[in-house]
Amino acid sequence: MIFQWPQFAGKYAAHGAAVRESLVRMLTVLQDGTDWMVAVVFDGTGPKPSAGEESTAIKVFYSKSGQTADSIIERLAAKYAPDFDVTVATDDHLERLTVESFGAVSISSRQLESEIEAAGRAIRQSLVEIKKRAPHGR
Repeated sequence: MIFQWPQFAGKYAAHGAAVRESLVRMLTVLQDGTDWMVAVVFDGTGPKPSAGEESTAIKVFYSKSGQTADSIIERLAAKYAPDFDVTVATDDHLERLTVESFGAVSISSRQLESEIEAAGRAIRQSLVEIKKRAPHGR
């Protein structure tokens, strides 16, 4: 997604960690606003997960040396698609075909962006409803 979305692509070379964090925040909105459990896979090394990480947080994977993010995505699709609804967001045609062969569904970067936007609207609407029900003065 980083190289498909204009808000990230030009910034990654100079601010890779910040761009990754921004993407994770966007994907957190998707998880929080839907019934999806979200995982993101990055090429390269990243921070070690903290021991106190909440189980509700999205899962973040980093490929190891000699391994690609695509290989991790394929392994996850092969493992989980037979038993769960798995959706992989990628614009890579070959990767889409590969994960679909494991039983996963694939969506484009634009479709993922639309899902994130819809989740954000759902969260905002829920907050409006909660505010309406709250007693005045609180």
